[in-house]
Amino acid sequence: MRFTKLIIIAFFKIFSCKADLIAENISLRQQLAIYKRKHKRIQIKNSDRLFWILMSKIWAKWKSALIIVKPETVVRWHKNLFKIFWRLKSRKKPGRPKIDAELRQLIRKMSQENPTWGVPHIKSELTLLGYNIAESTVAKYMVKHPKPPSQTWRTFLKNHAADIVACDFFTIYTVTFRVYYVFIMLRHSDRMIVHFNITQNPTLEWTFQQIREAFPFGTTPRYLFHDNGSVFSSRFRNKLKSLGIESVKTAYRSPWQSPYVERVNGTLRRECLDHIIILNEQHLRRILEEFIETYYNQVRPHLSINRNAPIPREIDPPSNGKLVSIPILGGLHNRYRRVA
Repeated sequence: MRFTKLIIIAFFKIFSCKADLIAENISLRQQLAIYKRKHKRIQIKNSDRLFWILMSKIWAKWKSALIIVKPETVVRWHKNLFKIFWRLKSRKKPGRPKIDAELRQLIRKMSQENPTWGVPHIKSELTLLGYNIAESTVAKYMVKHPKPPSQTWRTFLKNHAADIVACDFFTIYTVTFRVYYVFIMLRHSDRMIVHFNITQNPTLEWTFQQIREAFPFGTTPRYLFHDNGSVFSSRFRNKLKSLGIESVKTAYRSPWQSPYVERVNGTLRRECLDHIIILNEQHLRRILEEFIETYYNQVRPHLSINRNAPIPREIDPPSNGKLVSIPILGGLHNRYRRVA
């Protein structure tokens, strides 16, 4: 029994040595064939790379016969071949099917409109809407936001608009070349002109009195925007503090920093005062009262407040009756409504 075992071991050793010799001869011949190719530099083809990858798997002593490249190069060839293999294998068997395009769009919309929402919040909202999907799917299709997420400037300004009022002066000349100062106060949240008045001498005391008349006790805004006029001095700002109003002064010669009230000044000129010759203060006051109270605040639509007036108008459908027009300022503008 022992003799038989020794014979088997000797046979395997002889066969192993012969196999190593054969593998070494094949390896050297293959490299010699590469050297014989008619090129200035050694050209290694994909077939050569595949040969050495196979040799590295079936022959333990393959490194001893390798001359043309380093063993690390053969290892890198094998890794690249493995990547190609799995890329081709993945194409044959696609992964999880995509969700509906409508649901993908809904996930993107939610993540865009709510930048502070994370994956669990959006997933919970979708569950309440009848969509049962995984959090990983939500994370795949949601729009990525920079961290930390922030609200948009439009949202920030909209949340503070109710506490902001802007004021400004503009001048009007009468037919006898008298100069009158028109004082306007505009609320940012609904674009309503909350107060106006006329004077020939806009002093600090007169201006501050307008603010007290515009805002009775308990209705004062948090901020008041104004320019660098001489009326809006440090004494004026101290008076505002006594009412709980914080003064916000725009930069010198920068009307764009208070655009809403500047736009209103232009609207009053373009749509009203540029078409009328002002006779005196009483005439100017009557014209502005009719335009502001009857037309601007109640009728004129604004793009920034969903194409409605500062005092919202209800939709008047054709079923309410015949359409009639009501002239304002002698027909300079008209209001349209339906009557039974």
